[in-house]
Amino acid sequence: MKILFVGDVVGSPGRDMVSEYLPRLKKKYMPELTIVNGENAAAGRGITEKIYRQFMNDGANAVTLGNHAWDNKDIFEFIDKAKWLVRPANFPKGTPGNGMVFVKNAGVEVAVINLQGRTFMPALDDPFQEVERLVEEARERTPIIFVDFHAEATSEKQALGWFLDGRVSAVVGTHTHVQTADNRVLPGGTAYLSDVGMTGPYDSVLGMEKEPVLKRFLTSLPVRFEVPKSGRAQLSACVIEIDRKTGKAKSINRILINEDSPFIAE
Repeated sequence: MKILFVGDVVGSPGRDMVSEYLPRLKKKYMPELTIVNGENAAAGRGITEKIYRQFMNDGANAVTLGNHAWDNKDIFEFIDKAKWLVRPANFPKGTPGNGMVFVKNAGVEVAVINLQGRTFMPALDDPFQEVERLVEEARERTPIIFVDFHAEATSEKQALGWFLDGRVSAVVGTHTHVQTADNRVLPGGTAYLSDVGMTGPYDSVLGMEKEPVLKRFLTSLPVRFEVPKSGRAQLSACVIEIDRKTGKAKSINRILINEDSPFIAE
C-alpha cells in the first residue's frame, strides 16, 4: 500500500496548490491514504473548519497540525467534532482534540500520530514517552503506523526515527518548511525523512513575504510576517510504499512541484 503525505500548507497559495495538484498526485501514485499537514493553512497561522473540510474534499483522509494549532481561535469550536484532525499528542492532558486517529480506507487501517518536538520549541510533554504509549496502543489494531513529527531540530527528528525503527511504518518531519534530501528506509523497516517541506509561496522565506523577514534580520526590530497573496507557489510531499501485512516500509520518495521542478504525469 502507499501513503501520500503533503507538507506544511501555508496560506491560500498552499491551499490552491493542494486543490490543483492533490487529485493529480492521487491519480499518479494511487495512495490508499492521503495526509496533509495544515497547521499554517489559515493565512500562515492555524486552521479553520472551512479549510479542514476543503482539504477533506480535495482528497485528504487526515489532517495533522503542529505548534500553530491554536493560533486561529476557530479551532476550539470544531476540533472535537473533526474526526480526522490530529494535533500533537504530547500536548498536556485535557487539551482538546486527538493526538492519534485510526483511518480505514480501501480495507486497510492506518494509525496516524502527530507529535511536537521540544528542542527550540515550546515546552511540552516528552514526545518519546508519549509515542511509546501510542505505538503500543496502535499495534493492537494495525501494524501500519504513520508519525508526523513536527519539530525544529534535525537531531531530535533523527533520534525519534531511530527510536521507532521497526515499530512504526514511517516517521516524517514537518515544521522547518525546507524539504530535506535524506529520505531512506531505516534497517528495521521504518521510512524516514527529516522534513517533507512546505506547500505554499515559492518566492518567500519559509512561506512569508521576504521584505519583513529581511527587515527583521537587518534591524532586529519587531515586524509582522504575512503570507504573500500572489506569486509563484510550490508543493512538497512524499510517497511511502508499505507492506500492508507487516507494516514495514519498502520505499520513501520525495515529491517537489514548482516552476523549476514541474509536475510530470505518468
